[in-house]
Amino acid sequence: MTQTRNFALFRSKSLILKSHGPVSRPLSGKSLPLRKYLVASALTLALMGAPLLPTTHANANSQSLPVASSLSGSYLSGRSALLSQDIAAASNYFTSALRRDPENFYLLDRAFVTSLANGDVQQALPLAERILEQDSEHFLAQLAVITQHVKQGGFSPQLPEAATQNVNPLSRLTFALVSAWEMAGQGKTDEAIKDLTSTTGAKWFELFVNFNAGLLAEYANDTRQAADFYKQAYEIDRGALRNALSYARMLAASGRQKEALDIISEYEQLIPEHPLLLSLRQKIEAGEVIESAAATPAQGLAAALHGLGIAVSKEGEELSANYQQLALYLDPQNDSALIGLASLFEQLGDNKRSIEYLSKVADTSPMKREAEIQIALHYNILDNLEEARAHLEKLVETDPTDLEAITSLGNVLRGHSLFEEAETSYNQGLSSLSKIQPNHWTILYFRGITRERQNKWEAAEDDFREALTLKPEQPMILNYLGYSLVDRGLKLDEAQKMIERAVRLRPTDGYIVDSLGWVYYRLGHYEEAVEKLERAVALRPHDPIINDHLGDAYWQVGRKLEARYKWNHARDLKPEPKDLERILDKIENGMEDAIPVVASKSDSN
Repeated sequence: MTQTRNFALFRSKSLILKSHGPVSRPLSGKSLPLRKYLVASALTLALMGAPLLPTTHANANSQSLPVASSLSGSYLSGRSALLSQDIAAASNYFTSALRRDPENFYLLDRAFVTSLANGDVQQALPLAERILEQDSEHFLAQLAVITQHVKQGGFSPQLPEAATQNVNPLSRLTFALVSAWEMAGQGKTDEAIKDLTSTTGAKWFELFVNFNAGLLAEYANDTRQAADFYKQAYEIDRGALRNALSYARMLAASGRQKEALDIISEYEQLIPEHPLLLSLRQKIEAGEVIESAAATPAQGLAAALHGLGIAVSKEGEELSANYQQLALYLDPQNDSALIGLASLFEQLGDNKRSIEYLSKVADTSPMKREAEIQIALHYNILDNLEEARAHLEKLVETDPTDLEAITSLGNVLRGHSLFEEAETSYNQGLSSLSKIQPNHWTILYFRGITRERQNKWEAAEDDFREALTLKPEQPMILNYLGYSLVDRGLKLDEAQKMIERAVRLRPTDGYIVDSLGWVYYRLGHYEEAVEKLERAVALRPHDPIINDHLGDAYWQVGRKLEARYKWNHARDLKPEPKDLERILDKIENGMEDAIPVVASKSDSN
């Protein structure tokens, strides 16, 4: 499946870039990564850190792991859990192994790191103390212990020289931020800002230094200085929503409301109806007091650790989890950390844990409805249609104009092949709009899919074409409409051009490349079809229909042994029942000789 995650850019289109299959089949509706609303940075950070989890994303399933009754069993089960990316199980197994061999430093390290990543901070802290007795330079253990001091209101633990001078850039920056917030806790905010802004290092330091200097100035109620620092962070990375929000907040707080609203308006073009933008706009226009994002040093350090945790997520989920769990420990009401951890556990395939974190988002938070929508989508991934549906229907009932919730409900129903009900939901969404804007192409596209699946082709085509007028270069629309036309033998020349455009726009999407191969097949250009379909299979080797299509093309060019091999492979990939029946028939009986495709209906008019 194709997975695209960019919540900051597409809040009002919650499911448009969700996992999707080839257009000949209904979209699954069951796999949507949580959209991150506080994008840390567009910069790629080459950071070092603690041992990381593997980067492949397997679903966590603790119950499938063996029960360990010995030291070796606990150790091996812990490693197995890590390979399965099940942090909770890994923590349990390594902790169990440590009890059996308490002097084993490796087990101590693994038990500490996995416990912290799992959110068992109170369990991890004593382990950190034990680690530092043997290795005073252990980066994460130092950070955990210092974080505990800050949590408890202590702002003067001695940072070891090894921490402040560490050649590891992530460690150096982390402790520079820790030191700055400790000084702020001592009432030395000016000194903290001076020290932080004098921190030298990699180019990407500038973003974090300026953002956190702005946060420190905000903590000291110096709104003008905070705005200046946030402006620098904003100019370094305009793609990060939190930079724009922080800058706009401080512009408004320092009396520059028009400039703040201009920034919000700019982002609303990219992220229509984003709840944080809407909330900030409402506060500014109402003349409300802009509250500090860091009322305490603990909250300030939490924001710093959360930002780093999001930034290092590409380096590994375990390290990212450690940072974000410490941020949540410092500030349990931090929506950013809650949603960040929900996103992280989603990546690990643990949707129940995602629900757990999202459920803690405060009722007063601008992100509450968004969190509730995501909870419903996680229930859907867990195949709990009843809970997902009830969750979304309640949201729609409380606000019948919430297009996000309405569209999500439609997508959940569509994913379970409840096409008539899904269409009703999309109709409700469209009727709630006073005017259809370009960003509403998605709901037309989705309604078109449900109509096409109900064999309401003329109505479906109208939806696809209207969506295309709103978003002419959207490859998903081009692909679905083009493929549907090909499958019906309609307007083949136009369909081919549409799909060729889609391939140019998204050349590595196996589903779209498959569509192009299939249009060549329907036109009787079998050699060209083989070429494209072989590429599609290389891009999507585990899709049954793409393999089935390639088998058909092989048969038509006389490669009949390879055709049956591909059909057998397609059979083993668990296609839908109606597709399986057709595939089994071809395996048994083959296909008739190639018959050229007749002119399309549009050509015969």
